[in-house]
Amino acid sequence: MSFFEMPNPIAARRLFLGRSGLVLSGAAVALLSANHALAAKAGGANAKDVQILNTALGAEFEAIAAYQLGAESKLLQSPVLDLALTFQGHHKAHAALLVTTVEKLGGKPVLAKAKYSFPVDQLKSQADVLSFAANLEQGAVSAYLGAVPLFANRDLSKAAASILGDEAMHWAVLRQALGEAPVPAAFMT
Repeated sequence: MSFFEMPNPIAARRLFLGRSGLVLSGAAVALLSANHALAAKAGGANAKDVQILNTALGAEFEAIAAYQLGAESKLLQSPVLDLALTFQGHHKAHAALLVTTVEKLGGKPVLAKAKYSFPVDQLKSQADVLSFAANLEQGAVSAYLGAVPLFANRDLSKAAASILGDEAMHWAVLRQALGEAPVPAAFMT
């Protein structure tokens, strides 16, 4: 299975990567701005916010490990491998921001697990790895969507919503790579 199953995969991939760099750079600026605002308001944060952040951090660590598994599987071909490593880099940036934010709020960040229970025996092709990653990204979208309204500190909601947008882009691109509709519905649930 090729990366994109459409008439001009190279042009489509370049278009996505070019746009994602601009969008993600803007998101990164927004997250860093929110992080500075959080530091100023750290005294008003509560344990519930730290708990939500740590749950998100645990999910980011899982995504980093999943993309590492995919990269080391020898099942991903270029340019899919490059894309997986790019997405892993995004998750590393999310994790770093979450660690810093938890610490600034007076909490202790969770650590990555030594081992994750991934369905390694079911990953036999590039499509299997892409489907696995797409499912993880869909779960991340749902998790962030659920977390946004729960934060007592509204700046945390903004930061989570920005990460949610990145996760949704990952999910859409992975669906496209699988030959599925990249945006299957008008609303996320």
